Parts: sequence; structure tokens; C-alpha cells
Amino acid sequence: MKLFVILVCAHVLADFLLQPDSLVKNKHCFRMLALHAAIQALLAWILVGQWLLWPLPLLVLFSHFLIDFLKQKSGRDTACAFAADQIIHLAVLAALAFLFRRMGFAEKTGRFYQPLVLVSGLVATVQGSGFFVAKVTRRLIRENNLIIEGLKNGGKRIGQLERTLIFLLVFIGQPAGIGFLIAAKSVLRFEETKKQQLAEYVLIGTLLSFSLALALSALTLRAMDL
Repeated sequence: MKLFVILVCAHVLADFLLQPDSLVKNKHCFRMLALHAAIQALLAWILVGQWLLWPLPLLVLFSHFLIDFLKQKSGRDTACAFAADQIIHLAVLAALAFLFRRMGFAEKTGRFYQPLVLVSGLVATVQGSGFFVAKVTRRLIRENNLIIEGLKNGGKRIGQLERTLIFLLVFIGQPAGIGFLIAAKSVLRFEETKKQQLAEYVLIGTLLSFSLALALSALTLRAMDL
């Protein structure tokens, strides 16, 4: 199980922390896609920490490249496509972990395991889930012709901050504080949500963001206890 968690950590860090916007926008280019897959494989190899286990990063490289290539060919940039892409990546990593464990591989996690899971969990909660929320809310805006006024990327930054706070509250064992966070956000956006469409838009985005943050924070704590 720890091998799977380490591979997931490498995937999260490479996908959501070490993948700048310039690389995302140019992933239709073979070289950029290959570069991203190579970063995934190299990070997995480094974090697993066994240099003789070279077949593992090679399999990560080819599988990640193939999955992302097929996604690019589909041309879909929706929340469902994003979720399916991540689920397939995780399924492949689970299969690789199972395969190498059956072959007798024993991971050497050392002291870095818990800090690695903590950082990766934070990145997944704040950054990773933000991509999914953004795709859902973008579709709501487009389908309902909503006019959202405010700072450029203001909603994105607010979402990142609220998910960071939720992660910290769960981590320090004070999840009750999330209720105060919801109340504060409701008060601050009271005037904005007087219109039904905007109220429903804000409610969907907020509940989705909070739900993902809670789920990923809980999974991070569970993975740290392995």
C-alpha cells in the first residue's frame, strides 16, 4: 500500500505542482507531452528511492504518456474528462504497485514518508481539486449565461485559500472550525447571492470545493498513518 501511496504522491506533485501553465497549454506538442511524462517517471523513481528498479519509472513514463496522449486526442476539457483521466492514472499506479509487490519488491520509505504524504495531500487538496471545481463552475457560467463580476481569478484564489484552511483544520483535529468558515463565507457573499441563479452557482461551487477538500484531507491523514 505504501508503494502505491508514494507513486500517487509523485503523480500529484508532477501533475499539479511541477506542471506550469505553459506546459499544460502545449501538451498537444509531442515534446511537451513527453517532457511531462518524463518528469512523472523521474519523480516516481526518485521518491521510490531504489535506483536498480528502473522498470518501474519506464512503465510510469509510457503509461502516463499514453493516457495523456489519448486525452489530448479526444479534445475534451470537461470535469468528467478530468476525473476520468485521474482515475485511470490512479488505476494504473495501483496495478504497478500490486505487480511489483508480487515480485517481492519492498519499499524503503524512511523518515520522508509522512512529510511527503502531507505535502502531496496539501497540493492535491488545494491545487488538484481546484481544477475539477473550475471546470464544473465554468460550465455553469456558460450554460446559464451568468455574469460574474469581481477580481480576475478572485474566485480561484478564494477557493484555494478555503481549501487550505479546511486542510489545516482537519490536520490539527479541529474540523468543527469548518462550520465557521462556511458561515463567514455566507455572510461575506450575502448581497451577491440574493439572485437565485448566482446563489445556486455559489452554493454548488462552495459545497463541491468543501467536499473535495474534506475528502482529500481525510485520505491524507489515513495515508500518513500507514
